Amino acid sequence: MSVRHGLLAALALVALSSAAQAADEVVVYSSRIDELIKPVFDAYTAKTGVKVTFITDKEAPLMARIKAEGANTPADLLLTVDAGNLWQAEKMGILQPFDSPTVDANIPPQYRSATDSWTGLSLRARTIAYSSARVKPEALSTYEALADKQWEGRLCLRTAKKVYNQSLTATLIETHGAEQTEAILKGWVNNLATEVFSDDNALLQAIAAGQCDVGIVNTYYYGRLHQANADLPIKLFWPNQGDRGVHVNLSGIGLTRYAPHPQQAKALVEWMTGAEAQALFAGLNQEFPANPAVAPSREVAAWGSFKADSIPLEVAGKRQAEAIKLMDRAGWN
Repeated sequence: MSVRHGLLAALALVALSSAAQAADEVVVYSSRIDELIKPVFDAYTAKTGVKVTFITDKEAPLMARIKAEGANTPADLLLTVDAGNLWQAEKMGILQPFDSPTVDANIPPQYRSATDSWTGLSLRARTIAYSSARVKPEALSTYEALADKQWEGRLCLRTAKKVYNQSLTATLIETHGAEQTEAILKGWVNNLATEVFSDDNALLQAIAAGQCDVGIVNTYYYGRLHQANADLPIKLFWPNQGDRGVHVNLSGIGLTRYAPHPQQAKALVEWMTGAEAQALFAGLNQEFPANPAVAPSREVAAWGSFKADSIPLEVAGKRQAEAIKLMDRAGWN
């Protein structure tokens, strides 16, 4: 073999080696904090040998980054919270649909995109939290009833700027229409005990401190505070059990439009919707598994069972702009 041919052969081997190495890696852009996702990805690597590299940031910068990178993006998957965000990513054109009988079998359709562009991985209920010292649970019933006069000066809310409240409002519009939903929101605003909070942790602490008696929060915030303080004088209430059920949202994942490793990425998503990963992922996050065949962690199960709203969560995205306008008209800041 000539020197030239030998050099070409060596370069070819290097190229093949690099391609094989790249094929054994999946890159995830994630808006979830490192400690909640690293153990899951580590478990997948240990099981398959495929390295999972992840970059964490807020959802808006990550989606903008994928859009700007275009066909040159290193991202295979976008992992984020709230169906509203996933719907926005789909509409931005940064996700691609992929067909997977495994995902379809594992995750109910209301927790997936109708175009197969994303799927839910874990669920959180946005439910009513109340002071166990000052409120009897039988005084509670529905989200709508928090607009009643009896809660005047007793209600706490998180800012309307947060997508979680926008998604809740979107489902109220889907159920009641805009006019009735606006009346409900105005009732909530009239019943506020204090200014709206920037996060659910502060809201829960306000209930514990006696600033208000009830509020609307994501369950995992309650779980984390309760884990740190088992004597927390707050309990969860599941509203609307006589009609549509509790508003449930999700964290989910989608395949990017220009994913460099689509087959490896699909395999990771399929594994994450299965029993092993669902128990691990939901347990770390103090959330409910999106796969109904998988039981929640012992701590989450202790909160009790409930009927969830069956409205497809795509509604959270489709009605998001309408919800934001309506919240503004209602005076919810």
